[in-house]
Amino acid sequence: MAYKRVLLKLSGEQLAGAYDFGVDPEIATFLAKQIKTAMATGCQIVLVVGGGNMVRGAEVAGHGIRRVTADQMGMLSGLINSMAMTDIFEANGLPTRCLSMVNAELVAENYSYRRADKHLESGRIVIVAGGTARPYVTHDTAAVSFGLELDCEVVLKATKVDGVYDKDPEKYKDANLISSMTLQEAVANQAIAVMDKAALGLALEQQKPIVVFNPMIDGNIARVVSGEPIGTRIG
Repeated sequence: MAYKRVLLKLSGEQLAGAYDFGVDPEIATFLAKQIKTAMATGCQIVLVVGGGNMVRGAEVAGHGIRRVTADQMGMLSGLINSMAMTDIFEANGLPTRCLSMVNAELVAENYSYRRADKHLESGRIVIVAGGTARPYVTHDTAAVSFGLELDCEVVLKATKVDGVYDKDPEKYKDANLISSMTLQEAVANQAIAVMDKAALGLALEQQKPIVVFNPMIDGNIARVVSGEPIGTRIG
């Protein structure tokens, strides 16, 4: 069954593409075209983009930088990515609005539920930037939170592999893809690191399903919003 509204979580590392830092325009353009095709099915899409291609708050904290400040730097990294994605998406004919949880009116609209919902109902993709605007909360957890708030039927977690495996597929050739698992299993299994446990715990508490998949395969985003069984379904 096709989904009517989904939240897609992308990592900053995915946007870096061929670069060690920043946004690879070819990756962003590819994603714009893939999302445009997915939206043609009638699905409304909310996007949350991480900031790991620039700053990871937990990693830069220390040596005089407070953890709160470091996390705020990570939020701003996500906002920078969202600004870039907004322009590239619109250049590819995809109506897009960037809504920021961090007060940055000169570069993005301030986020509110009603504003986001109106944009979605008007056929625009909504990029929610700045995480939750609170420290110690990852973009993964923000993605699940906005998925709940905006009545998304599923949270789509993009990864660089095809889903969740029983062991690292980049290290072990005999790794097996797990087609489905429960949220309880994902929270309890310490080897499952595709999302942080706070994000998975919130999804478990509210029984919000998550699909882990590779968005860089042509047609995969359209397939997943159409309800095709790709990747790993957690729920």
